[in-house]
Amino acid sequence: MANLALAQKNACMACHAVDKKLVGPAYQDVAKKYAGQKDAVDALVKSIKAGGSGKWGAVPMPAQAALSDADAKTLASWILGGAK
Repeated sequence: MANLALAQKNACMACHAVDKKLVGPAYQDVAKKYAGQKDAVDALVKSIKAGGSGKWGAVPMPAQAALSDADAKTLASWILGGAK
């Protein structure tokens, strides 16, 4: 599970879980929200790197600007695939 390890290494799992809401949404819910969008990976990469608030409630997601583009894309693809 290299992608889970990448998520753990970058502290993503402190606020997110695969199948249940913690501070942030479950990755499976993120996958459902972006399902069918042709630019989903790019949109999620941007969201991961820039952070933001309002999409999932009042708690903001901090920007992950130090994350490389390649790692952000790997995480986005993994999340959109159901975090399996």
